[in-house]
Amino acid sequence: MPYKFKLPDLGEGLTEGEIARWLVSEGQEIAEDDPLVEIATDKTTVEIPSPAAGKVSKILVGEGEVVPVGTVLVIIGGDHADVSDTVPVSDTKTRATPLVRRLAQELGVDLDALTGTGPQGRLTEQDVRGAAVPAEGRREELHGIKRQMFEHLTRAHAIPSVTWVEECDFTGVDLKRIVPLALKAAAESLQEFPELNARVDHGAIVYLDRYDIGIAVQTEQGLVVPVVRNCDTRSVDELDAEVRRLAEAASAGTLALEELRGGTFTITSAGHSAGLFVTPLVNHPEVAILGIHRIEDRSVVRDGEIVVRRMGNISVTIDHRVIDGKRAADFGLAVIARLQKS
Repeated sequence: MPYKFKLPDLGEGLTEGEIARWLVSEGQEIAEDDPLVEIATDKTTVEIPSPAAGKVSKILVGEGEVVPVGTVLVIIGGDHADVSDTVPVSDTKTRATPLVRRLAQELGVDLDALTGTGPQGRLTEQDVRGAAVPAEGRREELHGIKRQMFEHLTRAHAIPSVTWVEECDFTGVDLKRIVPLALKAAAESLQEFPELNARVDHGAIVYLDRYDIGIAVQTEQGLVVPVVRNCDTRSVDELDAEVRRLAEAASAGTLALEELRGGTFTITSAGHSAGLFVTPLVNHPEVAILGIHRIEDRSVVRDGEIVVRRMGNISVTIDHRVIDGKRAADFGLAVIARLQKS
């Protein structure tokens, strides 16, 4: 009997995945646990091993296609008749994923009139879009991390958010360790303001008693947010080492899926690229994010005199559906007070 491998539930509420890269080809003999396929989600790209041994009889979903959890991706083992029986009747003439069919309906494109360019003649998103509008300029389809960022930020932008901003005096702060220091200050402050250390879950607010904070890391492939665990109990030295490890893994593209899951709060800092101020987006389903903006020498008044201090802006952006501005401001001031003492 053939083994029908379906797109598995990858957790974190994910309902679909993109076939980033097949690691096998039709006709290839594979063993159980051999690398089978890379799946891109809105969190990361993960390599999935084969759950069965045998010949790869049929690859049903092409690279770059996005399909829902539970979709049969590949047939392992079985004879030709078994494999033929797995093709749905509705797909025998025009093979396309539900996503492509929905796009064709929106754009008024007749799928039966198209020739698919995907594997086994499957129609792709590019086939549909190409039939809907004349080709103009250079077109680049969104795949992998770029598509994940596009979809995640689209959801985040729909959240009614408010951003609070205040200056912080970083004159006595070791800026080489600003991220671990901010992680520690945030974790301690979140214990005083538990509504910021929470998640929205199907109409409910879940208050969390762990302090696993995500850090936004820009890579050549795009933005990823690995999670630093137990920020409340780790020392600044331990946090510093973990931040460096995660940043290196992010740049190398070797982060595990578990290292991108389960954050309770997020900190973002653009480092040398930071502007005077930007408005970070809340990392849904979290409800708040802390931003650290450009730190530079500025003229400020201290005890009635103008002096030069190392100043920078700190922001707190909140999901205003669940947090009010006063609590966000008080939290931000608590973080600033701890940073200035570090």
